Amino acid sequence: MENRITSLKMEHITKRFPGVLASDDITISVGEGEVLALVGENGAGKTTLMNILMGIYQQDEGRILINGKEVRFRGPEDAFNAGLGMVHQQYMLVQNMTVTENVALGYKKAWKHGILDLKMVRDRVVEVSTKYGLAVNPDAYIWQLSVGEQQRVELVKTLSLGAKFLILDEPTSALTPQETDELIVLLKNMSKELSIIFISHKLQEVKALSNKVTILRHGKVVFSGNTDDYSSSEIAAKMTGHEVELPKNEEPDMNGEVVLDIKNLCVKGDRGNLALDHLCLQVRSGEIIGLAGVSGNGQRELAEAINGIRATESGSICFYGKEISNLNPNQVIDNGMGYIPEERNIEGIVPSFSIRENLVLKDVEKKPFSIKRLLKRKSIDKNASDLRKDFDIRSPGINTAGGSLSGGNIQKVILARELTRGAKFLIAVYPTRGLDMGAVEFIHQQLLQKRREGVGILLISEELDEIINLSDRVAVIYKGRIQKVLPREDANRRTLGILMAGVSQDD
Repeated sequence: MENRITSLKMEHITKRFPGVLASDDITISVGEGEVLALVGENGAGKTTLMNILMGIYQQDEGRILINGKEVRFRGPEDAFNAGLGMVHQQYMLVQNMTVTENVALGYKKAWKHGILDLKMVRDRVVEVSTKYGLAVNPDAYIWQLSVGEQQRVELVKTLSLGAKFLILDEPTSALTPQETDELIVLLKNMSKELSIIFISHKLQEVKALSNKVTILRHGKVVFSGNTDDYSSSEIAAKMTGHEVELPKNEEPDMNGEVVLDIKNLCVKGDRGNLALDHLCLQVRSGEIIGLAGVSGNGQRELAEAINGIRATESGSICFYGKEISNLNPNQVIDNGMGYIPEERNIEGIVPSFSIRENLVLKDVEKKPFSIKRLLKRKSIDKNASDLRKDFDIRSPGINTAGGSLSGGNIQKVILARELTRGAKFLIAVYPTRGLDMGAVEFIHQQLLQKRREGVGILLISEELDEIINLSDRVAVIYKGRIQKVLPREDANRRTLGILMAGVSQDD
């Protein structure tokens, strides 16, 4: 096979950024047909290390060897030419172009005498998708595809460009459980021909897919070994430095009043379809309602309608006795709503703003951060320093741009802001997506503490264990309607799975 990679080794890799030692004398190796899981807490240096391997960053010390020969990549193109391909956590696809056109962007062989041979690219897409079982429609526009389908497009694109070695940065972070299972099967089959490095926080995936596991902490390798020799809990303990035990909601009913009352809510989706179809749901103070459902059944539209981001067609959203449907986001915030959005980079932060600025985005005109429209820098700085420490936000300092942080640390910034600003209610959409096990444990504890303080919480998640562990009641959404609301004791994976598939318990 052309450019076949039988071994890859990174030796004594060191990389410094201002104020941060991102990679500290790291050595890893991957053999032919092996799958190496690279795990560690948010900000441990996993993505930085892979960006060095792909030539995006240059190491300060150390060397990279492919098939025993030292290589030096000046940029990603050199890495591609050597047979390496990386699928990044944030998909790099042009939304208003087709699958074939997206692949063509980097497919130099398709250009002949200045003319692009799109048929050749399309044939290549079909060939690769068929060979690896990656079902994609080459003529579909990216905006028409689900997140899971876009993930497959990224894989097809990388393989079409000739990758013989795959690097996957949190490949399942935005996928549904069903899509995750499908991807794991695909990757296991692909590993018969390719070596793979994958970054993941989900230890069940590490166990299911990898041969070897390497754990980074603060930019250093703290453990390497065979995956099969260790349980998920042992790997989690080595990752965090302590035993990880996710908390469960085993507290008595708070018997609070209904504070969010949604009746017959109808909301249109982006394509003009009815995403919410006469949806009804109630949440009380001091109660966590888990919303379970397969992605694309109206969860996003519900969260956006409540928070004033999406218009409602009809129906009512009553919040503490006040109608809030079709208010603007600022008005909803002023009424006491907290919101952890699905799109953290777009809706959760302003990437160009510093951490200190992002942490006061919603309250910058209020005490103690300003008086008579004059900002109080000391209060803003103290708030940022305290939250950075409490939520373990890994960054050089509070003036670091929010957009320069890793995905998990961006999530921590959003969580720190929303969990501490005194909101009366919280909409939490995938709150632990992309977080390491230690951070998940901490966030679950914080959510349960908010419940004890009387805050009502609508928890939207595709992690069924998270929903089952934290919720007082579980509502299952299917095609924009609530199928059923189950008490905590009746909610299990089997029952929820049946309801999520659209089968009512009366069928």
